Amino acid sequence: MTRHDAPRAATMSRSTGETSVKLELSLDGSGQTSVSTGFGMLDHMLTLLAFWAKFDLRLTCSGDMHVDAHHTTEDVGLCLGKALRDALGDRKGIARAGWAKVPMDEALADVTVDLSGRPWLEFRGDELLPPVISGEEKDVWREFYKAVASAAQCNIHICFQYGKNGHHLLESAAKGLGLALAQAVRRSDDRTPSTKGSLD
Repeated sequence: MTRHDAPRAATMSRSTGETSVKLELSLDGSGQTSVSTGFGMLDHMLTLLAFWAKFDLRLTCSGDMHVDAHHTTEDVGLCLGKALRDALGDRKGIARAGWAKVPMDEALADVTVDLSGRPWLEFRGDELLPPVISGEEKDVWREFYKAVASAAQCNIHICFQYGKNGHHLLESAAKGLGLALAQAVRRSDDRTPSTKGSLD
């Protein structure tokens, strides 16, 4: 099996006094998921993201949901981001960047990603989100995407363009990120995707 054809996958576990996360990620899958975090909305968004990216994802989290969903959402994001970076390996031959927008009824978000090795999150238009979604403050979603970008060491730009329903807005972003990642991880050759000849 050549390196170009080698499967890209990672296994990740992380345990703290707040959460215990285990996951298996395959970038060259078909969008099969099994997700259980104790936060139903997070399960839904992770399932959408993986499905649209065509990643296979198995993930469980046991967290301090008696407090709120903050630690669960952030730590799942950290583990997902780290697994994504590990699965990508040296990143040779990947497209590196991707962009998508997926409407969800009245809502639309633009999502752009660059697997550059530099962590950054832009999370704009979140004033459109209601203060509370599924019983949790809306800011848990900024923390989730910030954690993914930080651990994956990539740029993620999410811009909510318009919409009225918080669920629809979040769904547009999750699907958009999935499609953007599907583009970014796509392999076509063995080149390092940078004019510098290396990635951070």
